[in-house]
Amino acid sequence: MSMLCRATARGLLVAQRPRLLQSAARGLSAGAKYEYILVERKGEGNSVGLIQLNRPKALNALCDGLMLELNKALELFEADSGVGAIVITGNERAFAAGADIKEMQNRTFAECFGGNFLSHWNRVAQTKKPVIAAVNGFALGGGCELAMMCDIIYAGEKAQFGQPEIALGTIPGAGGTQRLTRAVGKSLAMEMVLTGDRISAQQAKEAGLVSKVCPPDQLLGEAVKLGEKISRHSKLVISMAKEAVNAAFELSLAEGNRLEKRFFHATFATDDRKEGMSAFVEKRKATFTDQ
Repeated sequence: MSMLCRATARGLLVAQRPRLLQSAARGLSAGAKYEYILVERKGEGNSVGLIQLNRPKALNALCDGLMLELNKALELFEADSGVGAIVITGNERAFAAGADIKEMQNRTFAECFGGNFLSHWNRVAQTKKPVIAAVNGFALGGGCELAMMCDIIYAGEKAQFGQPEIALGTIPGAGGTQRLTRAVGKSLAMEMVLTGDRISAQQAKEAGLVSKVCPPDQLLGEAVKLGEKISRHSKLVISMAKEAVNAAFELSLAEGNRLEKRFFHATFATDDRKEGMSAFVEKRKATFTDQ
């Protein structure tokens, strides 16, 4: 093949890459073969990506294979322009009862430290699209940490949250001490981490960990409805809003306000901001194009 032909082929591949990625995401996210999770699109216009943890005999314990599959599904939904929000759930008995202890039992300090053990478990928190945790049953240890990596938590009435690692001679290792403290405050977080005690869904809501409590059989439907509602807005602006809210945990008030103002100003460079304000003035429904 000539140099010109090769260059042309490369150019075509680069030009087609976004379309190919979206096509692959639509196909694989809904139809890929997974061992530990179930993946599909739900809601109005299939606008909500659903990831269901699927190790029922192990109460959805988070093994490394499950987390790798979860990361892959998140990447595919991120690349799918038709998906505006993602829901992660388990089953009515357990969201996830913790990390897989058998998998960790014989690890050494050198293996954990040298290999940066659990580093790839943070992928959920790095997702640009909004992620909703629909928590029924146990959300303990790594399961509680996984829920807290999500942007919004809805809980079934029988859900239980806890960080019981202290009873195993260790501490949370996927953000439990940090996210829990930011969510519920120092006193309750310290009590939960030092005792391993659980809190109920209602206590979690009162403490600010959970935003809504639902009957168990209605939980997933409510989470999908929330995802649908989010998906109707501009995906571009949604990602800006999400980043601005998350920055509040990292920045001072003055720095956070400056960042917010920059994102606010940035929306004025988008077609969606023009459409949203025009629709409001003209008393009609906005049609966003994510541009």
